[in-house]
Amino acid sequence: MQLRPFQSITLLVVASFYVSAVSAQEERNPPDTQQLSKASVPPELVNVRQKAERGDAVAQSALGDAYLAGSGVRQDYREAAKWYAAAAEQNLPAAQFALGYLYERGGGVAQNYREAVRYYRAAAEQGHATAENNLASMYEHGRGVPKSSLEAFRWYRASAEHGDPTGQTNLASMYFTGRGVRRDLQEAAFWFHAAAERGVPEAQNNLAVMYYTGAGVPRDYAESARWVRRAADQGYVAAQADLGYLYEQGKGVPLDCIAAYMWYRLAATRGDQRSVARMKSIAHRMPPEQLKAARTRSAAWVPRPGKLAGLPGNEQSGAGSQHSKEPGTICGDP
Repeated sequence: MQLRPFQSITLLVVASFYVSAVSAQEERNPPDTQQLSKASVPPELVNVRQKAERGDAVAQSALGDAYLAGSGVRQDYREAAKWYAAAAEQNLPAAQFALGYLYERGGGVAQNYREAVRYYRAAAEQGHATAENNLASMYEHGRGVPKSSLEAFRWYRASAEHGDPTGQTNLASMYFTGRGVRRDLQEAAFWFHAAAERGVPEAQNNLAVMYYTGAGVPRDYAESARWVRRAADQGYVAAQADLGYLYEQGKGVPLDCIAAYMWYRLAATRGDQRSVARMKSIAHRMPPEQLKAARTRSAAWVPRPGKLAGLPGNEQSGAGSQHSKEPGTICGDP
């Protein structure tokens, strides 16, 4: 198992370390602007539009949200940007953050990192936690501002203290690596734990690695397995591979070749090459009935969203982990 750093977030979309990731929705070009008749708009959105047209900043931001998501109207980034800009001019932090996001991504406006920074900063200075995180990321990568690990740390810290789970994960990563701050594994574990409790799979898996290695926390295989399972249950590939390894070794969980093969197979289907190698290795020690059981379980597995997806906590194992309640199955047992 190894720690995998985690870096930035963009509007409701978690990004990977050093590479900003966008959802399929964001990768599409913005559709052409299309004004809709009020008759085709849900009544509640008509009311929002009326308030927005009268200059209500909250309504303007809400209308921007509707156009960004395509909720009740055809998705239209230009219209979203227009309404966010109107609300941002009235100093509404949520709109400033959203407009900064559109400038960073080039959605509905020409991509402009300096403008993204300007609006992120305006929201961040009002305590908008996600804007603080994104501003930190701009400093981390030197987008629209000179690269500065110290400034990145300062804004990640503000975001984390204001409760943003991605900011907490990023702050933990800085403490773990010593970027922009003196390396402190106990602080890293503290902030990974805070984010892990909120359902961030990267934080859950990194915390699991810290428990596995005893970095910043007492070595505890059972605690490592508990956190890696929560990330694996959400479909986080690295955690699925790590959980397969724990089952193969019997560390923190019963030694269980069927469970190990199942989790390796899930990760392998998503391109994890170490899982492909481990599957081949343990398959030679498994009788046909064990291989069949493992493949059946992996085929039936479905991800279980964490707290960030709007569900209550995921303390209980998901569908893919029901086998963990059964006795372990040693490879090669009849």
